[in-house]
Parts: sequence; structure tokens; C-alpha cells
Amino acid sequence: MRGYFGIGAERISKPMNFGAILRTGHAFGASFAFTVSAHQNARETNVSDTARSADSLPLYEWASLKDMRLPKGCALVGVELDDQAIALPSFRHPLTAAYILGPEKGDLSDDAKALCDLIVKIPTKFCVNLSVAAAIVMYDRMIIMGGFPDRPVGHGGPPPPEAWRLVK
Repeated sequence: MRGYFGIGAERISKPMNFGAILRTGHAFGASFAFTVSAHQNARETNVSDTARSADSLPLYEWASLKDMRLPKGCALVGVELDDQAIALPSFRHPLTAAYILGPEKGDLSDDAKALCDLIVKIPTKFCVNLSVAAAIVMYDRMIIMGGFPDRPVGHGGPPPPEAWRLVK
């Protein structure tokens, strides 16, 4: 897969959510993870991140949006349930992107939204858990950017590799 991405959250407060974001980001091949204005207790991820992803995934902890430094050319993509946001099924992911999600009980700040190059929404009836939203966005990026063949028109998919077939 070409390009890279980072995943992070603004004002995150729950270590279970942040640990899940780290672990899922590591699993989906994130190049880095980050927090902006995180609550101190959100860093206690040793219970929820059993893969110890912070040992393998660069983690940037910025005290404020003013401190945030993304690589040159990296688009900041807000993930927010907002009427003006682009629905994820219609969204083309930038080649290089950092996805920022809001806190567990709230929205991205107006200042964070103003910094975003794009804002995307997951078209749900109501907000899903923060770490679930992060996973959905990363999964969508993998499907779109990962070089997978188009899905078949009918049910199912391509036949499994020979090694997966059961011997009769």
C-alpha cells in the first residue's frame, strides 16, 4: 500500500479507548498515533493494548493543537458526525493523512475542525464508540487503498487459496 497514515484523538480521556486505538492502528499499519490535549489517565493503556503497540508505533502526545506537527504534505482529516462532513462510503482517502477524532463525550473542537483539510463522517444513526469509529475509518482506508480487487457482483468472493481448501 502506498502512502501512510496516522490516527489520533483530541481530548481523549479513557485509557481503554486509547489503548484500542493504538492496538487497532498498529494492526492496520498506521505509521504513527497521536493525542492532542489528552487527559493524563488516557495514557494508562497497558490493560487495553495487550499488543504493546506503543513499543512499535511512534506516539506523539501534543499538549495543544498549536503544538501539533504533522509531516509536510500530510492531510489532517477530522472524523465527526456532522451534516457538512463527507460520508465515508463516498470519501477518497488522501495518500498521506492523519485522522483525528474527538473526545468520548463531545465533538472535535472548532479549532480542530478549522485545521482539518477534510472532515468525514461515518453514516450512522448516532455516534459510535470512539475506538470503534477509529477502527471503521482505518478499515475503510485499508479496503480503498490496499490494492484489493473489486468485490464480485454476486454473493461470496474469489475462491480461497489452494492451501485453505479442505481435503475431501
